[in-house]
Amino acid sequence: MSQLPETDRLALRRLSLDDLDAVFRLDSDPAVMRYIIPPRTLEGTREYLQEVVGDYPRFPGLGRWAVIDKASGQLAGIHLLKHLEASGHIEVGYRFFPAYWGRGYATEMTRALLHYGFHQLDLQQIVGITNPANLASQHVLEKCGLRYQGQQFHYGSEVRFYTIDHPDAAGSAAHQ
Repeated sequence: MSQLPETDRLALRRLSLDDLDAVFRLDSDPAVMRYIIPPRTLEGTREYLQEVVGDYPRFPGLGRWAVIDKASGQLAGIHLLKHLEASGHIEVGYRFFPAYWGRGYATEMTRALLHYGFHQLDLQQIVGITNPANLASQHVLEKCGLRYQGQQFHYGSEVRFYTIDHPDAAGSAAHQ
């Protein structure tokens, strides 16, 4: 199993059913979920966590993880590197409690997950999607090197679609 990435300020760990209360607070916050999905109910959050836990053995190295603020030990949000529906793409994504917004955490962990995906999982491309109105997330993806490719339809709505290729992809293609 691959070692999950961490940064100076953040660590990732697997989510579990013990995280129900924290994840429910996160996923029922209208500000957090504004651009993602409708806020979840407690039962919806329980079903989500059961799916997340079930995905760990099915998709080794991929998942949705708790982002832990090392300074406080608190769950700051969720970061993911997982299949984008049945598209064949692997997506990076995140959501954080509002108390953690504006600190660069999304950018910091996204960069760490891109490195992990390319260098530990040997992914050839990683994608990101955002609601067209979510300018902050678009900025994070662009700061991390993802490039806008156009609009696509995922998770029941139109989204902005971004990609980044493995850093060695251009070099290895040139040497063939």
